[in-house]
Amino acid sequence: MHRRQRPAGAGHVGDRVKLHRRAVWCDGREFTVITLRPDTDCRFSTNFYHDTWHILSDWRGARLLGRLLWGLAYQRRPGTLVLIDRPHLGPNPFDGRPGDPIVLVPSDLTALSVRAAQALRRRLPLRGAPDGTVRWQTHGLDPVVAQRVPWDERPPGVQRAPIVPVRGPQPKIDRVGGLLMFAASAHDLRSYAPDVHELGRYAFRGMDYTEVESPDGEVQVFNDFRHRVSAATAARRELRAEGVTGAGPGFDELVWDRGTDVRRRALRPIAAGTG
Repeated sequence: MHRRQRPAGAGHVGDRVKLHRRAVWCDGREFTVITLRPDTDCRFSTNFYHDTWHILSDWRGARLLGRLLWGLAYQRRPGTLVLIDRPHLGPNPFDGRPGDPIVLVPSDLTALSVRAAQALRRRLPLRGAPDGTVRWQTHGLDPVVAQRVPWDERPPGVQRAPIVPVRGPQPKIDRVGGLLMFAASAHDLRSYAPDVHELGRYAFRGMDYTEVESPDGEVQVFNDFRHRVSAATAARRELRAEGVTGAGPGFDELVWDRGTDVRRRALRPIAAGTG
């Protein structure tokens, strides 16, 4: 009998968060696949807009994603990758289309070919008991985040540190074999992790974002991410019920507009009774 995760554990997205580990064979090679535990209270999605891939979530999801990137930079087992899939993956908050499973790949250690990605995609969602549980070590991230001072708050005369080119694999984000893959070296994973972890700190109208592979990728977060997802899903359902059919950008834009209307309806005050 497997123990159920306690509610307190479900809300923990800090250092030493518990994750599941599975050995998965894909295209003749064994991968160590790290996944979120089923009760982890975070949700993600993806979309492709303005020629840019987006990983989407809320403030909590950004905290967790930042730690996943940081911890991945310190892995030592070749073939290791992080997978975000159902039940933590859902429709996007714009047009309600399903998000692609997300794989985070440390490119110094792991090469995920198209055939291996396709093989992994066919096996999703991963079912059955995991091979083990890991404590994701990210204690080094907190001091880095604590020491960061926004540029608009720094004293006059303080200059940006020069960018020093680093040899090695270049960051890449793209759809590979039905998965949205973000691959980066250990150096780049450590560089991106604090920016992702801090998302929401300087949000504008409930939205914040940071680039993860300019100009091809971003992590974008909303304070009402789940509400937006629910509204987009309801909008698709309403349009279908009204007989509006079709696919592609035209229909997606209708869903986007209707989703905005659904959110506005939800915010309208309920009229007081007269009796």
